[in-house]
Amino acid sequence: MVLIRAYELRDRDVVLNIMQENIPAYFAQDEKEDLKYYLDFEMQQFFVLEVDNRVVACSGITVEPEENRAVICWDMVLPAEQGKGYGKKLLEHRIAILKELKTIDRIIVRTSQRTYLFYQKNGFVLNQIVKDYWAKDFDLYSMELLS
Repeated sequence: MVLIRAYELRDRDVVLNIMQENIPAYFAQDEKEDLKYYLDFEMQQFFVLEVDNRVVACSGITVEPEENRAVICWDMVLPAEQGKGYGKKLLEHRIAILKELKTIDRIIVRTSQRTYLFYQKNGFVLNQIVKDYWAKDFDLYSMELLS
């Protein structure tokens, strides 16, 4: 059974492990500290996806009302569970939540060259590339969802 639910403090170690499992394929090692800070101090909405009561993926939303936009962030799926549609389920879940917010005009994602094709397949268009933005060999790919 697949379940998407709100992140709870008890999920912290599992989420950090999911990230560690995705280093260096999708994240730089330094980004783990950024995720810890996000979870502890910046998180607005964060979700975990469970399969048979086991967390296998996670992701967040940051709403920026002053910009009339929301940011899809920290998308991660355990490597052994990738390719099973869990990332897409989490993305669709968050987009549905954000489309209900009348103050949001734009949904963006700031990702890397390693994952931008996933977002492109799901309706996002590339706006900007910044070389070595996240870390060496981890470029910023700034993308926006087409309505």
